[in-house]
Amino acid sequence: MSSEPIPLSKALASFDALWSPRIVTRVNDYDVRIAKVEGEHIWHVHDNTDEFFLVLEGELRISLREPDGERTVLLPQGAVFTVPRGTEHKPHAPSGAAILMFEPTGTPTVGDRHDEIPEHVDSTTGHALST
Repeated sequence: MSSEPIPLSKALASFDALWSPRIVTRVNDYDVRIAKVEGEHIWHVHDNTDEFFLVLEGELRISLREPDGERTVLLPQGAVFTVPRGTEHKPHAPSGAAILMFEPTGTPTVGDRHDEIPEHVDSTTGHALST
């Protein structure tokens, strides 16, 4: 963990991989992760933790499957949203976005249960594979 301020713009500029969060710092037992996203992620669920999103750049949409049906929330730049634990969700960013997430250390990007993982994604970590 750094004892100096971390410019998020510099951290985001240090990688290009999509849907492959990078840990920028830790707070107690939580990771603060940033990611570049574009297109669609997969439907997944975190059984034991909420998932916090902050949109740093662009616009993020999160589709949710809830008891009353499916809905999509729209998060413009600067917006925050928390997906409650146990809620099946699918983030997507048609035009691309940069996001910050706050999750317990070790939380897999693809959740505890998920749809089939595309070949370009590591099934253990949920991170995009290098091509």
